[in-house]
Amino acid sequence: MLQKNENSLLKNLLEYTPIAVFFIVFVFFKNDQISLFGRELSGFVLATLVFVPMVVIATAVSWIVLKEVSRIQLLTLILVVVFGGMTIFFNDERFLKMKPTLIYCLFSIILIFGVFRKISYLESLLGKALPLNYDGWMILTRRMAYFFLFLAALNEFVWRTQTTEAWVYFKTFGLTIAMFAFFISQYSVFKTHGNFTD
Repeated sequence: MLQKNENSLLKNLLEYTPIAVFFIVFVFFKNDQISLFGRELSGFVLATLVFVPMVVIATAVSWIVLKEVSRIQLLTLILVVVFGGMTIFFNDERFLKMKPTLIYCLFSIILIFGVFRKISYLESLLGKALPLNYDGWMILTRRMAYFFLFLAALNEFVWRTQTTEAWVYFKTFGLTIAMFAFFISQYSVFKTHGNFTD
């Protein structure tokens, strides 16, 4: 049990540390232009320059220490490297801002594809944490797919209409809070279709 808790803590640290560091670097340098390798970088691009290798390192540590890297982690890593790399290479913030939209759309498509096959891919990811019956997983999977589409649209709206600073706060805190709120809103599904007894 202790080992399981330690692994869970390390997983959370590996997942959230790169995001936290990105946020901190951005906050400190958001109003600055940093000269690096003969290029003038905004605080956002500098934060991205730190964020990308940290995600690579976090994934590597997960693989070496925890002996596991989920498909979602791999997909996220690829998109972070590609879109983060383009942000840095082209010195253009828009690429990283589009990444959540693409991730959420891909997740939604994958979940909907599973629903058509009468399979809940969400269960394979969260089955140990949420012991639901088949009907519960299918309901939650459909709702999660629609919710991911909503988040994709919301991300597009925010980055295209708001300031970079507003988007960073939205990405760091807003999306996380939205995810928690979604799961809390599914209480009736957990209550009706869950089996949380030993």
